Amino acid sequence: MNTRELVAMRIQQLCAEHGYNLHQLARSCGVPPSTLKNIIHGGSRNPGIVTIKLLCDGLGISLYEFFDTEDFREKEQEMK
Repeated sequence: MNTRELVAMRIQQLCAEHGYNLHQLARSCGVPPSTLKNIIHGGSRNPGIVTIKLLCDGLGISLYEFFDTEDFREKEQEMK
């Protein structure tokens, strides 16, 4: 699984944990729903850290909490 897929999966996981659908999350963080859908469905191949930070703010978590998962810890370097 690549990093983009891990980010999309993490967003969906956090939405489920917080009881949000994508539109609710988009509204809570001020990100257009189309941006969020593009991240989830692969239209955005490289979501920016500022966008991820806005999502974290909407979820009430830190960037550290977003990336503090076993999947990200075990992710191999994509560029060598």
